Amino acid sequence: MNPLKGPAKRLTVFVGEDDRWHHKPVYAEIVHRARGAGLAGATVIRGIEGYGASRHLHTGRFLSLSEDLPLSIVVVDSAERIEAFLPQLDELVTEGLVIVEDVEVVRYVGREAENSADGPDA
Repeated sequence: MNPLKGPAKRLTVFVGEDDRWHHKPVYAEIVHRARGAGLAGATVIRGIEGYGASRHLHTGRFLSLSEDLPLSIVVVDSAERIEAFLPQLDELVTEGLVIVEDVEVVRYVGREAENSADGPDA
């Protein structure tokens, strides 16, 4: 596990649910690469409504507009690790928003491995 406490950075990437990279969802590729880079963790959050630079409204309220909902991928780790990961996003995020913010990690605890296929070092 990546020990993390005190000053850190929060990386948030805003993309659309339908955004693709080599026929794979961009959000899934970002999470896969973050894990491969050894970052402390990543979470994908699905929005119910939003718009971005194109000003096109994405919403789940109407059947005809229920696709391509907004997603946020949130990663928290040390400033050095986040900075090292940013160049990968240049390749993956062709439409969207990438922000980095200062945060304070108060508690970061994982669960013990329980015969998982990933194992404790995955």
